[in-house]
Amino acid sequence: MKKNVLSIAASLACAASLLLTGCDQAPKGDNATIKDAQQASDAAGQTFAVDTQNSKIRFTGNGVGKNHPGTFRLASGSVAVAGNQITGGQFVIDIKSMELEEQGEMFQTKLKPHLMSGDFFDADKFGTAKFEITKVEPYQASDQQKSLVEGANFNVSGNLTLKNSTKNITFPARIDLDENTLKAKANFDIDRRQWQMNYGNDKTLGDKFISETVNIELDLQGKKG
Repeated sequence: MKKNVLSIAASLACAASLLLTGCDQAPKGDNATIKDAQQASDAAGQTFAVDTQNSKIRFTGNGVGKNHPGTFRLASGSVAVAGNQITGGQFVIDIKSMELEEQGEMFQTKLKPHLMSGDFFDADKFGTAKFEITKVEPYQASDQQKSLVEGANFNVSGNLTLKNSTKNITFPARIDLDENTLKAKANFDIDRRQWQMNYGNDKTLGDKFISETVNIELDLQGKKG
């Protein structure tokens, strides 16, 4: 009986503080491999234009007991396909299109401007980010590592440029391709410090600590021509 009372009390406390601190664990994605920038691949073949209205990039930053999800829109994007194989492509991300999913004055008038400041994206200087494909290979799961993306069938590598830093990242993705359409989904984690975003990453800050890990979810759609 005592355990039940404690369990109910904990649940009520969690629900009561949800808007302020959050009780959910930070989202988990595949671990992206990060290394130095690589040579971009030769984008040969038919071009699929990314549908910028129906494609999005969702991110989640997290701290102690709280998650802060949001989205970016793509300014432009294209993928080259030859013989049912992706040969290259590039995407331009509109940093100033950031929308936070959390509503309220604190998020919209304090957190969002802070994320756009020099402590993070420095959007006034770097209004766009870029991802350029360097390699796409078949994905093979192992007993030790399996993608969290259902139906993952490719490993995608590309140069991600944020602010004035470029790093090559590799992550699993599910890519569905037919004669006229392309759809891609991915869910992975990156270390923001690789792009000189170090603000708040000091565990001595206690509940002010901000994790270096940022979760990225991609949902891309494209059409031929």
